[in-house]
Amino acid sequence: MGEFSSFGKMLMFFGAVMLVIGLFITFAGKVFPFGRLPGDIFVRKGNFTFYFPIVTSIILSIILTILLNFLGRR
Repeated sequence: MGEFSSFGKMLMFFGAVMLVIGLFITFAGKVFPFGRLPGDIFVRKGNFTFYFPIVTSIILSIILTILLNFLGRR
């Protein structure tokens, strides 16, 4: 029974983290122009559209690296 208790707590924690991330993504798009930054590649020709958010990916990678390094140190 103890195994399932700790597993349940872990699932609730990750669910809460996913909820916060979802809220951030939903509402941050109105404040920060993630996905529409200068340097993101966007090509539209006729009915073909290609979008590659290279600058957005780099910025998110830097932010996540700093955050995870900060949280990972004990």
